[in-house]
Amino acid sequence: MTTGIKGFRLRKAAAVAVTTGAVFATGALTAAPAQALTAPTITAKGGYLMNSATGTTLYSKSADTKRLTASTTKVMTAKVVLSQSNLNLDTKVTIKKAVSDYMVSKGYPSSAHLIVGDKVTVRQLLYGMMLPSGCDAAMALADKFGTGTSVSARVKSFISKMNTTAKNLGMTNTHFDSFDGLSNGSNYSTPRDLTKLARSVMKSSTFKTVVKTKSYTAKTITSSGATRTMATWSNTNTLLGWNGTLGIKTGSGPDAHYCLVFAATLNGESVMGTVMTAPSATDRTNDVKKLINYGYAKIS
Repeated sequence: MTTGIKGFRLRKAAAVAVTTGAVFATGALTAAPAQALTAPTITAKGGYLMNSATGTTLYSKSADTKRLTASTTKVMTAKVVLSQSNLNLDTKVTIKKAVSDYMVSKGYPSSAHLIVGDKVTVRQLLYGMMLPSGCDAAMALADKFGTGTSVSARVKSFISKMNTTAKNLGMTNTHFDSFDGLSNGSNYSTPRDLTKLARSVMKSSTFKTVVKTKSYTAKTITSSGATRTMATWSNTNTLLGWNGTLGIKTGSGPDAHYCLVFAATLNGESVMGTVMTAPSATDRTNDVKKLINYGYAKIS
């Protein structure tokens, strides 16, 4: 009996030795120690990434340093418009000569090519502002939803609403002096603040629908009552559809360089963030791709 037990133990020990040798030889059944996820290196001077479901920070680079926002400012313009009580997206807005004059005075910045006298709906203006980054559409919205007896008063009122909204959202390092990002000397935010704004405004189904749209063709009403089919507006965000990217808004300028507020969802994992002051459009795209992939890996 004793010999039998010894024999069994010997055979078992031999089997373990063989199995262990096989494991060492093939690497099967062994797991290397878990390697820490390495945070990406981005070219942008500022960057921030959060888990959009929980608000948890996933990545931060100079996230609270104030920088020029360029056209990412239009995210706040959209937020203020969509926050209006009893908002009717089909309300028609007549494009005023003041809009055309503004575009001329600014040297023809990015435009939706709106035509003076045309009646354009609020919904269409949102597409015109967020896809081709139309400064004309942004001004038409600011004039429509500001209060006052003149265009300048209404625009000033609207910008005040933008700053009030920023304060209410806890955007403590943000100030707007324009509705479109063409700064008058005091238009700035941070990667963290813009991501807070993005998380708030992406709760709007209208906003989400607009910013994930790659192209949109508006039919406006001319001053004579005819229908005008506008040239198609294409989204400046070339990342749409890549790896679950849903938006949100690009920005660029000689001083702001290249910015992007972004959101992406894949396989139930959602991330949101901002890069600011990237050296080029290509660098901006590569930075965001790195952050999105890193975010997915971080929360998976």
